[in-house]
Amino acid sequence: MSATTQAADFGPIGGAIGETKPIIDARLRYEGVDQDPMAEDAEAVTLRARLGFETGKAWETALLVEGEFVWPWISDYNSTINGKTQYPVVADPESYEVNRLQLVNTSLPQTTITLGRQRITLDDQRFVGNVGWRQNEQTFDALRVVNKSIANLTFDVTYLDQVNRVFSKDSPQGRYEGDSFLGNVSYQFPVGKLTAFGYWLEFDPIPNVAAAVRDSSQTYGLRFAGERPLSKLKLAYAASYATQEQYSDNPLNFDNDYTLLELTGTYRQYSVGLGWEVMAGNGVKGFTTPLATLHKFQGWADKFLTTPVDGIDDKYLNAGFTLKGVGPLDTLGLQASWHEYQAERTSQDYGSEIDVQLQAKWKRFTGALKYADYSADGLFTDTSKFWVQVEYIW
Repeated sequence: MSATTQAADFGPIGGAIGETKPIIDARLRYEGVDQDPMAEDAEAVTLRARLGFETGKAWETALLVEGEFVWPWISDYNSTINGKTQYPVVADPESYEVNRLQLVNTSLPQTTITLGRQRITLDDQRFVGNVGWRQNEQTFDALRVVNKSIANLTFDVTYLDQVNRVFSKDSPQGRYEGDSFLGNVSYQFPVGKLTAFGYWLEFDPIPNVAAAVRDSSQTYGLRFAGERPLSKLKLAYAASYATQEQYSDNPLNFDNDYTLLELTGTYRQYSVGLGWEVMAGNGVKGFTTPLATLHKFQGWADKFLTTPVDGIDDKYLNAGFTLKGVGPLDTLGLQASWHEYQAERTSQDYGSEIDVQLQAKWKRFTGALKYADYSADGLFTDTSKFWVQVEYIW
């Protein structure tokens, strides 16, 4: 008699335990940062491990438990909490904490209810994401309901009262608390997905962290994204627009817009794309996306994690290719991007950036070499970053 069959003899709980699956995710990374005018370059070697389990279902409910641990092996960098301010920032502090602790219930038809500390990613993660690039993932203490009762239509609503940010629980800015709501409704058409969204973010004041309450905002928008084959070419497209105002106890007054246009063509293993993303600013506050996976946008050098008060206009070009079955490798891919930045409100030159990544997959392993070079003009400083990493996922 198998262990699963024996466990099932003890009822729903025993059956759920018998169907438990482990969670194992380890990532070793080197990150180097050269940033003017700092005399010291940053060097960080960190090991991140996520370990946990997810049970089977009892009464249509599963339990997921996951810890996340970040160990710095070489710590010549400013982690934002280690006091090493002579170095540039690498926001991967040493941390040991609960990453996810959630119950997932599917007892209602075509409905998934998730309660607890969880990962939430919406659309392209421009407004809500898990910041998966950083070693300490961003998660949310939340109640989320996703309903798909109507064909092609998805309702996704979330109440959250805490954001567990990448800076760790030991940082003053490591937790954003407050009553926030996320509403995301999408319909899948033959030519693409149309999404309407509303995000009401309320963050309590944090002593000496002005950004917290000033990021309280209400945002409403639309997004359309899809792809179509054109003979041997596949064309992918995305367009998004949103408007944003202050919310709750935010002392600032602003009314800023967001616009995205993106077009990508793929022929066999090759792709070329161009895009234009604009985040407005009124001279006091720029369009804000504090829950986003920010590293995905406006260049990997991370110069614009906070939108400048005069906004930002980012024109970019992407190109790349992916090969399959290269020697022992499952895939080998090269990606490159070029960005040109300027202020949305004043048209001031913000500089330019080039990003390059080589990535390979072999069985359960993924390896990457990644480089970003930002050339400043005016307000900002020249910065180059280099990464080497290997990740294993069970």
